[in-house]
Amino acid sequence: MIDPKEASAALSDINDMIRRVRQSRIYELASQFLVVAGVFVLAGNLTTYFVPRYAIYIWPAVNVLTVVVSAAVSTFDFRRTGVRSFDGRMLIVFVLFYAFGLLCSVVLGHYGPREMGTFWPTYFMLFYCIAGLWFGYAFIAMGATIAALTLIGYFFITGPLWLIWMAMVNGCGLILSGLWMRWGE
Repeated sequence: MIDPKEASAALSDINDMIRRVRQSRIYELASQFLVVAGVFVLAGNLTTYFVPRYAIYIWPAVNVLTVVVSAAVSTFDFRRTGVRSFDGRMLIVFVLFYAFGLLCSVVLGHYGPREMGTFWPTYFMLFYCIAGLWFGYAFIAMGATIAALTLIGYFFITGPLWLIWMAMVNGCGLILSGLWMRWGE
């Protein structure tokens, strides 16, 4: 028999362990998505640097490929873990996310290429920061850092070098954040 204090301490330890496992699982899933997205964003920025006239085709392809590959990674992960991380709700989230972003940037905003290239990374990072309020401060640190560096590039880096900046900040930033979440936590 254990006394009420020992029972309370044991339950507290169990709850702490559950919280750590849940956060670890969330970070593992997020790291997969971040690396996938980072690779495509890096490639998108570099491709846009070399053939800017095709940006109107490059970025929709980057976004679609990111969603499709994330769904594929989730399918393989489901076979390994038995936990479904990409389902119909997740697809709806992506559709709503992109629809609202397009409404703001194309319909209401009429952004040029540079403004569009700044809006989307900061828009994505807003949601990472919001997710950090529930899932861990790493999301907030990552989102705030990439958003700040994106804005620094927007205001201080001119000409085509801005796309190289964005490839490093946004693409490599997402990849490094994903690796940090995987191995750092």
